[in-house]
Amino acid sequence: MNPSSLKSRFATRFLRALTQIHARKPICSSSPTEIFRRYRRIKAAADKSMAYSVRSRKTWTGAVLWKLRSRSCGRRSAKTSTFIKSQQAIMKRTRHEKQNKNTTTTTTTGEHGVGFGVEASELRELVPGGEAMDYCNLLDETAHYIKCLTTQVKVMKKIADFYSL
Repeated sequence: MNPSSLKSRFATRFLRALTQIHARKPICSSSPTEIFRRYRRIKAAADKSMAYSVRSRKTWTGAVLWKLRSRSCGRRSAKTSTFIKSQQAIMKRTRHEKQNKNTTTTTTTGEHGVGFGVEASELRELVPGGEAMDYCNLLDETAHYIKCLTTQVKVMKKIADFYSL
């Protein structure tokens, strides 16, 4: 495996995060609440590992990291609050643009006469940070996000297969 590949970077970071999760609080209960808490920690570790592995070349990575930081224990550094303020400004501007936009977005047609306004709004909801993107950037970010999610699933499956032996 190429050490500079996305898979390698993600696997290294994710395994390190799993080790820290396990060291912090070993499994002591099989209650649904405890299982859900561990699920959330593992999901957050996977998302954070993938976002850092991409090396902030994409907008969605910043949105994922912002979301994870805003959830963490209410502690906010000056850097985080500055990032939050910039994200809020982007969201405010985007809402303003949506309000002032003509109805052409929903009636815009592609090469074959099929509207893509509804699909774009659905993508904006699915891709982290998608609310603040124009259509071309949204498609680029979506393609990259899908690629990263696919990589994440493949690596996590290999890890699960390895530990289930």
